[in-house]
Amino acid sequence: MKQKTMKPWMLYLTILLLYIAMQFASVPISKGMIALFSSNGYDVKEAAYNGFAWGLFATNILAILAIFLVIRSDKKFWTVFKGKKEPIWKSIMWGILGFFLALGGQMIAGTIEKAIGITEGSASTAKLTEIAAVAPILIVCIVLFAPILEETVFRRVLFGGIYTKTNFWIATIVSALIFAAVHNELEHILTYLMPGLVFSYVYYRSKRIWTPMISHMLMNGFVMIVMLNQDKILELQKLQQSVISLFHFFW
Repeated sequence: MKQKTMKPWMLYLTILLLYIAMQFASVPISKGMIALFSSNGYDVKEAAYNGFAWGLFATNILAILAIFLVIRSDKKFWTVFKGKKEPIWKSIMWGILGFFLALGGQMIAGTIEKAIGITEGSASTAKLTEIAAVAPILIVCIVLFAPILEETVFRRVLFGGIYTKTNFWIATIVSALIFAAVHNELEHILTYLMPGLVFSYVYYRSKRIWTPMISHMLMNGFVMIVMLNQDKILELQKLQQSVISLFHFFW
C-alpha cells in the first residue's frame, strides 16, 4: 500500500510542534535527572548541571528521531531549490566559509552593540559553558544536536517554506529574525541575526541542508573551545604582552 504524503504545511507544522515540545519536555526530564544524580551522592550544583545536561541530551535525541521519522513521509522534503546541487566538496567548502562569514558577522555585531552601550558577552552562553565544564555531555548537544535541529527547523522549514512562497530576501530576513529571537537575548539580537543570515545564504548557494549544519557546528564548536579555555587564552595574551614589552625595552 502506498504511503500517504503529508501536505507541506502540515509537515512543517508537525516539525515545529515537535521542536517546541522538545523545549517543554526538557524541563520535567531534567528534573527527573537532577533527582537521579542527587540520589547518587552528587552535590546540589553538580546534580543540577548534570541533570540539565543529560535531560537536554535525552530530549535532543528524541526530537531528532521524531522529526526525521516524520520527514520520511515526504521524499521531496529536502528539495527546495531549482537547479543542480553543488558538488559535495564545494558544499563542504561553503560550510567552512559560512563559519568564517558568521564569525566575522558576529564580530561586526559585537562592535555595533558595544558602540551603542550594550554589555559584551552572552549570559546564556556563559552559563552553558559553566554547565559544560561540569557535564561535558552538554557539548554534544551544543556542537552536534543543536545545529542539526535548528538548521532543520529554521533553515529548511522556515527559510525553505517562506522561500517557496516569496523570495530569497524575505525568507532570509524573516527566518534569521526568528532564529535570533528564540535565543531569548533580545539585547544581542544582532549577534544572533548575523549567523542566521549567513546560514541561509550558504544553504541557498549549496542547495544542501548539511552545508549550514557544518557552518553551525563549526561556529558552536569554536565558541565552546574559546569559552572553556578563557583562562588559558588570557594567560597567553598576558605572556604576549610581556614579550612585546620586553622587546620594546631592549629595542
